[in-house]
Amino acid sequence: MKNFLLLALFISAIHLSAQTDQRIYDIIDAVSAERIENDVTKLANFGTRHTLSDTVSNTRGIGAARRWIKSEFEKTSAACNSCLTVFFQKDLVKKGANNRIVKDVEVVNVLAIQKGTKYPNRYIIMSGDIDSRVSDPTNYTDDSPGANDNASGMAGTLEAARVLSKYTFENSIIYMGLSGEEQGLFGGGGIAQYAKDQGWEVIGIFNNDMIGNIMGVDGTISNVDFRIFSEPVPPTETEEQRKARRFYGGEVDGVSRQLARYVHKNVKQYMPEMNPMMIYRLDRFGRGGHHRPFNDAGFPGIRIMEAHENYTQQHQDIRVEDGIAYGDVLEHVNFEYAAKLTAVNAINLASIAWAPPAPKTVKIGGIVEPAAKFQWSKVDGAKGYKIYWRDTTSPTWDYSRYVGDVTEFVLDGIVIDNYFFGVSAVSEDGFESPVVFPNGVFR
Repeated sequence: MKNFLLLALFISAIHLSAQTDQRIYDIIDAVSAERIENDVTKLANFGTRHTLSDTVSNTRGIGAARRWIKSEFEKTSAACNSCLTVFFQKDLVKKGANNRIVKDVEVVNVLAIQKGTKYPNRYIIMSGDIDSRVSDPTNYTDDSPGANDNASGMAGTLEAARVLSKYTFENSIIYMGLSGEEQGLFGGGGIAQYAKDQGWEVIGIFNNDMIGNIMGVDGTISNVDFRIFSEPVPPTETEEQRKARRFYGGEVDGVSRQLARYVHKNVKQYMPEMNPMMIYRLDRFGRGGHHRPFNDAGFPGIRIMEAHENYTQQHQDIRVEDGIAYGDVLEHVNFEYAAKLTAVNAINLASIAWAPPAPKTVKIGGIVEPAAKFQWSKVDGAKGYKIYWRDTTSPTWDYSRYVGDVTEFVLDGIVIDNYFFGVSAVSEDGFESPVVFPNGVFR
């Protein structure tokens, strides 16, 4: 009987580690490059979407753009029997808040919330930016179509909502358009504070900022490469946690980095034609994005974007100079590529939204012993758990073992000194939570 039970556990482990879910492939197939092209075109045709631009016109400026985005979310909601709660969230930013705020402005974000059935207060978020700019960040009147930066990310968010609204999830998903990014990340800052005030448990945010360009300024052309930016550890960590890292490791194992690894692993499994590049940095060198305010608040957040940027098409007045056409216009956006990166987001939103919560505590032991030992908190809704480990120099979780519905386990023959470890919770359908790096030690 004992051997039979061991065999059954082994077969179950193989099944859970190897299985895929047809719904994920269906989600990939449902993403439409044509719909994304239509949405990018519509957004670019508002002329300018500068945060300080016209809010009264129905055809030009950020006011018209955000009202149109809200109406698109509402159409999606109407098609799924009001499955989305759509609303504006706004904050007043006063003139002089920084040198890019040259007049008082109401920074308005658009949210569409798809409530989870089991964990309604747990939120996984996809965002795109509404606003655009030209060379002078205070110029809010000249044409600034912002086709790639960032109508592409906003269109991807609208498309992900259309696709995923056809499904029901245990966790909540938020699709959002953020304003004020080019003026100092004000939209993300407002939402991050709103999330804290509402008591939301934010599982993570996928910030999509420029997902439509395939030709880099250096001449590189690729429609499969994309970058995942993530910071190593949260800025909110305590001094006690920082000191513990000296002895136990975890310098590159914060919650945002685990979210990045989750996306990387999922893409490798379901979209092997794509090349996800994990960049060990909060954002591009010296630059910022709208996931940062969420990181500042202690929430996991990453930036998903094209791998090969073209700086002649970012933050530029529309002009021809020395034979080079400057400006962020429609002709530079590759809509098939934008659809691929939208699918990257959608399958990870779905996978996390179908997964149980991650264990809140994971303790590790096995100091000066020939085995690594683990204890973790039980998760409501988990069928079982998976232990991950990797070489200390590896960027990805390379080894794993499904251990069933237990809350402690010993990995015999695995020396704790030589690897980093983590634990995830697994659903009945095989969907996993992000990996939790050990946050406690026992002997």
